[in-house]
Amino acid sequence: MICPPNLKPGDTVGLFTSSYPLAAEAPEAAGLAVAHLESLGYKVKPGFLMDQKDCYRSGSIQERAREFNALLADDSVNCMMATVGGMVSNSILPYIDYEQFKKTPKIILGHSDITAILLGIYQITGIVTYYGPNLVTTFGQYPPFLEATDRCMKDVLEGYTPPYSYRMPEVFSEEVTDWTSGPTHKEPRPNTWTTVCGGRATGRLIGGNLNTLTGIYGSRYMPEIRRGDILFLEDTEKFAAHAERYFSWLKLCGIFNKVGGLILGKHRRFDKQETGKTPYEILLEVIGRPNFPILAEFDCCHTVPMLTLPIGKTVELDGDGQTVRLLE
Repeated sequence: MICPPNLKPGDTVGLFTSSYPLAAEAPEAAGLAVAHLESLGYKVKPGFLMDQKDCYRSGSIQERAREFNALLADDSVNCMMATVGGMVSNSILPYIDYEQFKKTPKIILGHSDITAILLGIYQITGIVTYYGPNLVTTFGQYPPFLEATDRCMKDVLEGYTPPYSYRMPEVFSEEVTDWTSGPTHKEPRPNTWTTVCGGRATGRLIGGNLNTLTGIYGSRYMPEIRRGDILFLEDTEKFAAHAERYFSWLKLCGIFNKVGGLILGKHRRFDKQETGKTPYEILLEVIGRPNFPILAEFDCCHTVPMLTLPIGKTVELDGDGQTVRLLE
C-alpha cells in the first residue's frame, strides 16, 4: 500500500470535472463551495473545464483526460477533488497518465461516478485514493451538514494517529437539490446507523458507487475483490428492482463468498416500489443470512454529511458495536 502525502493548511486543491458539468450549470453553488474550501485553509485551482459544458458532460473524452492529467502534472497541486460525478468518468481511464501519478502521488478525492477513477488509479498504481466529498454537491450548501464533513475530511487527509474511529454525524439530509436554482437550506433529520448482521472483521477497504462499478467491472481498471475485504457500497435514487438486480449481480460474480464485511451507505431517495423493503432487506433476500458483519445507513454516500473513506487501507468493522476504524 502506498499513501500520497498528507494535505496541509495552505496546500492547493485542484478541481477536475470528469463527467457532468454541474459547476457550469450552478455557478452560485460552485462559488459557495470554493469559498468554503478556502475557509478551511486551502488554496483552490479550478481545472480548465470547470465552467464548460458539452451537453451531458464538461468536454470531450480527450479534453477531460487532458484536464485531469494537467492537474496531475502540476507540482503546485497537492490534492485533486472532483466538482461532481455524473455518468462517464470511466471514459477517461485509458488516457490517465498513471506513470506521472506514480512519480508524484497526490490525493484524489470524490464520490459517485468518480468511483471509476478512484478504483482505476488504485488498481493501476497501488496508491490509496479517497471516497469523499465532491465540490459542488457536498460543499455548495449551507450548514448544519458541513461541520461533520469538514472534520472527517481533514482528519483523514491531513493525517491521524491510528486507530481512527469514524463518528456518526448527529443529523443528516437526503433532500435532492435543484442546484441551478442556487444553494438551499436543507432540513436536518436525526441520524442512525443500522446493524444488519453482527460480528467483527478486519480487511482491506474497497468499493464505491454500485451503479458505477458496472462500468468498469471485468476491466483492467477494477481491483479484484479479495477474500476478507471490507466492501462498501452506496447508490442514489434507485428502485427496489435496481437493488435486487445489482445485489444479485454481485452474488452471481461470487463477491459475497469472498468479502469479510460489508458497509452500506445511506440510499438517498430509495423507491421501495410498494415492497416496503429497504436496500439491506432486499440484500438479505438475495444472499440469505451471511456469516460476515453488515453495517447499513453509513454516511459515505449521496446524503450529507459525507464521511471520507481511504480505498486500500485496512479497516476494522464491528457490526454489533456499529464502529468503523482505520487501522493504518
